[in-house]
Amino acid sequence: MLRTHNCGELRIEQVGEEVTLAGWVQKVRDKGGLLWIDLRDRYGITQLTLEEGRSSASAMETARKLGREFVVQVKGKVVERYAKNDKIPTGAIEIDVQSLEILNAAKTPPFVIEDETDGGEDLRMKYRYLDLRRGTVRRKLELRSQMAIAVRNYLANQQFVEVETPVLIKSTPEGARDFVVPSRINPGEFYALPQSPQTFKQLLMVSGFDRYFQIVKCFRDEDLRADRQPEFTQIDCEMSFVERDDVLNTFEGMTRHLFSSIKGVELGEFPRMTYAEAMSRYGSDKPDVRFGMEFVELNDVAQNKGFNVFDQAELVVGICAKGCADYTRKQLDALTDFVKRPQIGAKGLVYVKCNTDGTYKSSVDKFYSQQDLAEWAQKAGAQPGDLLLVLSGQAASTRKQMNELRLHMGSELELRNPNEFKPLWVVDFPLLEWDEETERFHAMHHPFTSPLKEDIQLLDTDPGKVRANAYDLVINGVEIGGGSIRIHDKATQQLMFKHLGFSDDEARAQFGFLMDAFEYGAPPHGGIAFGFDRLCAMFGGSETIRDYIAFPKNTSGRDVMIDSPSVINSEQLVELGLTLR
Repeated sequence: MLRTHNCGELRIEQVGEEVTLAGWVQKVRDKGGLLWIDLRDRYGITQLTLEEGRSSASAMETARKLGREFVVQVKGKVVERYAKNDKIPTGAIEIDVQSLEILNAAKTPPFVIEDETDGGEDLRMKYRYLDLRRGTVRRKLELRSQMAIAVRNYLANQQFVEVETPVLIKSTPEGARDFVVPSRINPGEFYALPQSPQTFKQLLMVSGFDRYFQIVKCFRDEDLRADRQPEFTQIDCEMSFVERDDVLNTFEGMTRHLFSSIKGVELGEFPRMTYAEAMSRYGSDKPDVRFGMEFVELNDVAQNKGFNVFDQAELVVGICAKGCADYTRKQLDALTDFVKRPQIGAKGLVYVKCNTDGTYKSSVDKFYSQQDLAEWAQKAGAQPGDLLLVLSGQAASTRKQMNELRLHMGSELELRNPNEFKPLWVVDFPLLEWDEETERFHAMHHPFTSPLKEDIQLLDTDPGKVRANAYDLVINGVEIGGGSIRIHDKATQQLMFKHLGFSDDEARAQFGFLMDAFEYGAPPHGGIAFGFDRLCAMFGGSETIRDYIAFPKNTSGRDVMIDSPSVINSEQLVELGLTLR
């Protein structure tokens, strides 16, 4: 070993010991006859001291050649530090340097390697290997490692077996776009990178493995944002001979274990809410239940009063912002501008101030009397001093718009406490959703999700009303995991493919292997997949998952460090039988 200790472990108890350290030069302070060097490694920083007349001439000469990020080895004695630094664990000691060797010189880095750096994100991504030296970045990846270990320990104790599944698989038409890989030895044919190991984990249940898990890379060719990457990681799990409650209880336990062991947080109840209820109360299938401000439908008290905007609307819905009746015109205009942003799409916003004197002031006073507005307030549970915010229009879009406004108000009023965690199971999703563009139904989750038994007869008569035996785990308005009880028999799977618009030949070509497997004694089974990157970001208090991936892509799907994707040479194209247009 080139060191006896790391740069974060020496304490006052080691004073007098002869030690050898190695690491990167964080900073050099040269006061003429006295030099201080901060030496850094993954574990911390230790101060080195050299003094003319006491340190060797060669060590002094070498020290004056040092620059930021030089890699050095130093030998010396641990001494008590005169001016102690209580901001670092090693702040009570320093190293009286006896010898100093440069192991590797370094160019001056393009940004400061410190927690508070002067480098922008684009620059840091180009030099990601330098960015990873910063403590703030390293700690996020250490958190990711701790969480992966905790997941494996928990699932191993629950008798899950970790099984790796293939990365080069068959392209299927459902879900997001596939990344495809041309096959040189099978000209004109392509592999796909898996969007998830869905069919393989079901095959493992057919194989009798009973409990499977994998922390696995998945790939989706889709538009990117803060919580999406073209390659991401799932905690992928499947169980045999289970019903929904068995899956939910098992992974509620895993979630509690992670929060308890990693964050020291004991989670409260995991309530369950149907999809229909979530959409009605919050306008979202992943509601943030840390705060109230639930939707109240106002059609019966707001319509047929001569205000055409409401009279012609399918839905009139409001939220009550407690204590906000004193909002100024400027603040209300800002809220109106917010909901009219193109990405939200509302045409306007109606407000009602519930004044402390018992009167009401509204943006639609000319259409509604004080008694009318009092009925709104009563239905919304509004008290004097509260503010009602109301949107109207087509039901589905208006609920989505009000969800955005609710979350915005929750943030504005500091009701979304980042140190509070409220889990929620959302269940009974629609099995199918109608696509106007293709004019056919698509699976809301995937085509292997089982319908609720009591709804199967609706597949032929009213497929849009069929509920899936599916569930999502939501924490603080973020979908952390999702899964379902699967179809495990060929007849039901064929029926599902039929309602998704597959011909028998198409279903056979795409998924024949799975339906064949179902004929060899497939057990009832179900599972769940957690977004591991997203879970890490939540535990670390970040909004972007890029911080928790060692070498992430940017929002254009590029790795600017290695300049990928990139063109390949013409010989490779010929070998693969490809031509570029």
